[in-house]
Amino acid sequence: MIVSAETRLLKLGLPKGSLQDATLELFRKAGYTFSIGDRQYHARCDDPEIRGTLVRSQEMARYVEDGHFDCGLCGLDWVRENQSDVHIITDLIYSKVSRRKVRWVLAAHKDSPIFKAEDLRGKTVATEAVGLTAQYFRGKGMTPITPADRRRPDATKGEVLVEFSWGATEVKVPDLVDAIVEVTETGSSLRANNLEIIDTVMESNTVFIANKDAWADEFKQRKMEAIAMMLKASIDAEGRVGLKMNVRKADLENIKDSLPSITSPTVSQLSNPDWVAVEIVLHEKDVRDLIPQLKVIGAEGIIEYPLNKIVD
Repeated sequence: MIVSAETRLLKLGLPKGSLQDATLELFRKAGYTFSIGDRQYHARCDDPEIRGTLVRSQEMARYVEDGHFDCGLCGLDWVRENQSDVHIITDLIYSKVSRRKVRWVLAAHKDSPIFKAEDLRGKTVATEAVGLTAQYFRGKGMTPITPADRRRPDATKGEVLVEFSWGATEVKVPDLVDAIVEVTETGSSLRANNLEIIDTVMESNTVFIANKDAWADEFKQRKMEAIAMMLKASIDAEGRVGLKMNVRKADLENIKDSLPSITSPTVSQLSNPDWVAVEIVLHEKDVRDLIPQLKVIGAEGIIEYPLNKIVD
């Protein structure tokens, strides 16, 4: 059977914009190096079976669902915003500045009389995520309307107006809108604009998603599973290091009691019957205080080394 070149090609969507640099660096650590073309659109991979294309995260789920890409990375928030019917391969907890989830929050000016979602009846909320915001207010028993809806004869003052924001959403409160729904990692931008968080609309993280037909293809599914494993392994290795040392058997239990390892340490017999080699994986932040302590209780030949991947 002859397999076409297209069949052996995985069309991968990569997020353009705020997540771009963090995503390309994550792929590099996972073993996949991309070079970006002059037009900042095509991303050539050193794996000839992968063809990368850069698009905005907000659009990714739609393109994957429609089959323009076999798979892609974007925020879970944009999968839900677009109501996309895709297969979620795995969660990838990373963002442009940290290794934690982001939040979509409802926020208002700190001096406003708005303290809960219900206080926004008859008022206006601006957001880039109109669908998520509308769903949130429905969950609060409120009826969200769009700017076009408010011209309806049956529109009531008790409905909350949800309008799309093209950017700089934080500065619109309180002069242009009463509140916003905005994504945040640290909340610093909100505080800088004198806004206070009223409620969390949803938590989100990057997800690796697949077109359902592509996921049913044996070659493409294997390829996507391999990529997912390597990406997660690279994330899991972030901030962790390996530590090796030689220990007298008589001191082994004291050493083991002092080790904050992810799993039980690996202990190997050395050529000297009275000594063993001990190896562990731990958080890099623990090393500074741990190594002097290990030296005091008998460890020798201590070596710290970096980790690129941890595969469970």
